[in-house]
Amino acid sequence: MTDDEREDGSAIESCGGSTETSAEALDRRRFLGGAARLGAAGLLAGPFGSSLAAQQSPGQPLVVPLQGGSGAGAAGLEKGPKRREHAYRIRVDAAKFNKQLPVPRHRDNGDERDLPDFIGSYSKGLPHNSVGEVEPGAYQSLLDALESGDPDDFENVQLGNPDLATRIKLVNPQAGLAFDLEGTDAHQFAQPPAPPFASAREAGELVENYWMALLRDVPFTEYATHPVALAAALELSGLSDFRGPKQGGAVTAQTLFRESVSGALAGPYVSQFFWLAQPFGAQFVEPRIQTAAPGIDYLTSVTDWLAVQDGVQPPAGNALDPTLRYIRNGRDLGQWVHVDVLFQAYFQALLTLLHGANPDPRFRGLAAPLDPGIPYASSQTQIGFGTLGAPYFATALCEVATRALKAVWFQKWFVHRRLRPEAFAGAVHFKQSGARPRYPIHSDVLGSAAVAEVFRRYGTYLLPQAFAEGSPTHPAYGAGHATVAGACVTILKAFFDADRPWSDVAAPLVATSDGLALVAYTGADAAQITIAGELDKLATNVALGRNIAGVHWRSDATESLLLGERVAMSILRDQRSCFHEPFPGFAFTRFDGTQVTL
Repeated sequence: MTDDEREDGSAIESCGGSTETSAEALDRRRFLGGAARLGAAGLLAGPFGSSLAAQQSPGQPLVVPLQGGSGAGAAGLEKGPKRREHAYRIRVDAAKFNKQLPVPRHRDNGDERDLPDFIGSYSKGLPHNSVGEVEPGAYQSLLDALESGDPDDFENVQLGNPDLATRIKLVNPQAGLAFDLEGTDAHQFAQPPAPPFASAREAGELVENYWMALLRDVPFTEYATHPVALAAALELSGLSDFRGPKQGGAVTAQTLFRESVSGALAGPYVSQFFWLAQPFGAQFVEPRIQTAAPGIDYLTSVTDWLAVQDGVQPPAGNALDPTLRYIRNGRDLGQWVHVDVLFQAYFQALLTLLHGANPDPRFRGLAAPLDPGIPYASSQTQIGFGTLGAPYFATALCEVATRALKAVWFQKWFVHRRLRPEAFAGAVHFKQSGARPRYPIHSDVLGSAAVAEVFRRYGTYLLPQAFAEGSPTHPAYGAGHATVAGACVTILKAFFDADRPWSDVAAPLVATSDGLALVAYTGADAAQITIAGELDKLATNVALGRNIAGVHWRSDATESLLLGERVAMSILRDQRSCFHEPFPGFAFTRFDGTQVTL
């Protein structure tokens, strides 16, 4: 790898020195007020660079040193002006550290430029013709707003549904232009280009989406024997470019719809954290959920599909199952990620790690030891609280969520604008029906057994959606849920001794096929289940749960977990410089299995 290349293959530019750039000189108040107009090229030309964490090669240990000393405690007790000067210096040092990082050149997959009528780009909520192709003038109005960054231009984007009462509005594109005062700037992170529309990799991901839809009501525990699951594994194994995890070169019941991250392939499909009641103060969080009613999918008719593409809110939401159940299949997982608070799964995991899984308050205690590097793990006289203790852990966990969203929202709206699987399936339908034979769709999709089975069941080639409204009104890549998952799980792995076996928390469990009970998990790999593995699995469950619902692609999840991880690492790096307590740094295992110390 040369100095001009990033790990993800995108080029970088050096930004050393202290010369002020036009982006630095920009009056931000004037920008937000609409008086100043900054093009996309200007946004990328300022003093922004990819995080140091993102530049490390896989397999290499990473140690990120503090800038300007060993932290806030280096000077001991300070008062008055001296303390004020030290606080100022910490902030300046952090800003200088971020400024000297290289600038990523954000690259998309070329579909917006190379394909006719923007058929490979995100356009939900804008007006479309009878085959779901966006009106070019409306799409240009979106591009104009994204190019200028002027808030007034976002108000002039041409939406498809004129009725305000039923209109689904675009979700927060201006979040991609927001700044933060902590961590690496959102524009300093890059994601590699998404798979192109006509590629075999895109085809493989869509075929997986079709199989996920067909298997929503099949319990994960039945994948080893269910004929549809076996057919899915067989077809995915034979695709030209399918990048899901495999065993012995083939997709198996154990790897089906999972991610290739450290520890996530051991044990049941669902993370143990989803099945435990957590103490939340004097209350307990009920682990059973109200799931969606089985057998009901959405947007399988052309009429419904076209209305939603134009931004029409369906008249009713998901039909729900009145019985509370433990998550046991794709429909349950999809409904959980349909209505969750974005950091919810990880906050609940934190409660488990802090207090244990026993619902009897008499037996609450620390379920997972702190990471040995945190000084309060061994202090004989102190415990952490506002720093390196439970309140700090809780706030830091939630804090990274919005930073992660700003980073991924820049990728979504200002770089990639990747269409959703629901929209690509519309192109499949109109090609297969003969209305648009020119669409460059890979043969792996057109000849797929999953696609044929969807047509047999529904009479169209549209991707059955788990949500009545289909996908949200923001582009697919990267994925918000997955980026937040990567960030929050990274925080938890940094705070706790996560390499310990899961049995330190509780005996491993698995949900029954009806989701009404939990039973002991006795699989041959039970002893391989670790806290870190279940945290990684928790993140991938959330990320791929959105895929199972039909609203995201596999690469959305894969790359966005890594993006969230890098965001969290930048926050931890900045926060460590503010602690008074001396300690060697936050140490944990990244998603790719490498060790890092911040």
